[in-house]
Amino acid sequence: MNLENKNLDLFNPFILVLMVVLFIAIALPMWYFYKNLPSPSLDLFIYIALGLLFFSLGIILSNLLVSKRTQSKVDSTSFLDKIHLKDNINIDFNKNPKKLSLFESYSKKEIVLVSIVSFGILLQVINIIHLGGIPLFSATLKAKAASKIWLLSYIIFLPFINILLAGFNRRSHYLLLFLGLLLFALTGYRTTPIAIVLSTLITLYYTRNIKFKYIIMIIGVMIALLLAIGFIAVQAISWQHWHLNAIELVSYRAAFTLNVLEHAIHNQFATAGNLFYSTLTGFFTHIDPRVLVGQATLARDHSITSTIFGPALLDFGSIGMIVQMFLIGFILKSLHSIQKHKKEIFTAFYGILLAQTIIWIETGPTDVVVWLFYLIGIILMVFSFHKSAN
Repeated sequence: MNLENKNLDLFNPFILVLMVVLFIAIALPMWYFYKNLPSPSLDLFIYIALGLLFFSLGIILSNLLVSKRTQSKVDSTSFLDKIHLKDNINIDFNKNPKKLSLFESYSKKEIVLVSIVSFGILLQVINIIHLGGIPLFSATLKAKAASKIWLLSYIIFLPFINILLAGFNRRSHYLLLFLGLLLFALTGYRTTPIAIVLSTLITLYYTRNIKFKYIIMIIGVMIALLLAIGFIAVQAISWQHWHLNAIELVSYRAAFTLNVLEHAIHNQFATAGNLFYSTLTGFFTHIDPRVLVGQATLARDHSITSTIFGPALLDFGSIGMIVQMFLIGFILKSLHSIQKHKKEIFTAFYGILLAQTIIWIETGPTDVVVWLFYLIGIILMVFSFHKSAN
């Protein structure tokens, strides 16, 4: 199957709705078959549906505004230009990077991007050497792995590997992608390697005419990473003893996280904005926002996730969750529409934001680096709208 016809847009922001439904489906066995965790009340599903409704409304509003803007341009242009402007569904392959061999000359921009990506990889190497071991196999080292060097490495590597792949179609760049992925996987954290794989898949989807079988293969790699890293990291925790296999562990994690969300629903405003504040400042004040989630929901001083809906509920109640989900939908859809024709950095950051938001389905928006990426995405969106208005 060849995906040259992009009428079916696999990575439209609405994929988030499907992923939330899938996340719930993964949790079902632990609730109703294994019965390791208490089954949820109707409130859980009502609040999830409410969040997804306003997420969808954000997408619809963005689509209406973009369509209105496009129609305005169509009315003021020639007949030939109208044909191009009205095409809001299909991806513009004319702006995709041409295929380059290893020995073809490098532009200055490409050399700069390769250098920056390589520097990000080097920082992660330094981080692991400084730790004195592989964090994936040691819970003690894993707790120390998320250092300032690690954060700087991630902030550099993730956006610039996506920008490099979006702008230059050279096979040798995949080696840099693999090295970075390997090093971040060795830290024992699941979210960073999954974000790398998923964001680059989205970037390549919109900048290459790739075949469906390769998308399935990459998704298979993501699932394998999720299972392997999560299972190995848990087994490395000497003070915990699990009798679940790798697949059961994923189901347990999903069900437990959704149970935490139910606690958040019944404890709205418990953190009164402190959760969001600690997310923005926690790396410098050494406050883990997920520990605040644990304290507010289960009265435990443990790092606990509460899905994409939980933190907003704990901080600002149902209104906060509604506003958050609406804005996420609006921003993602706006950037999605822009990147289809502008490509390069716009596609790269759309891939990053969509990937990170999908990861938020479990972890929740409690990572300052993701908010930084969202800020950059908003700046790109505003810049594009302002430029098109002139």
